[in-house]
Amino acid sequence: MKKIITAAIVAASLAAAVHAQDTEEPSVSEGFNLMEEGAKLLLRGLMNEMEPALDEMGEAMTQLGEDIGPAMSQMLALIDDIRNYDAPEVLPNGDIIIRRNEDAPAYEIDPETGEVDL
Repeated sequence: MKKIITAAIVAASLAAAVHAQDTEEPSVSEGFNLMEEGAKLLLRGLMNEMEPALDEMGEAMTQLGEDIGPAMSQMLALIDDIRNYDAPEVLPNGDIIIRRNEDAPAYEIDPETGEVDL
């Protein structure tokens, strides 16, 4: 009986040793792959959490464009070429002025309508 138990223990220990040799240590590239997968999962989670806020921000930007669009068109109609103007200045009273360059070409006023031709 002792021989059978001893043989079983020796066989089990040899099987464990063979199994240990078969399993190799994880390689560095496998570790990087796991880190890459973890980063992807993290970023997907962040995108899923941020999606409602980004959708709301997109709607707000669309609304802002609709609200400011006409005013921007009117302002751009008054400016012929942005390179003809200096940087904006803030006056001590809080007013903001944008001066026209001294070397900028003069406005050409349409004699029929009295408007500046842009």
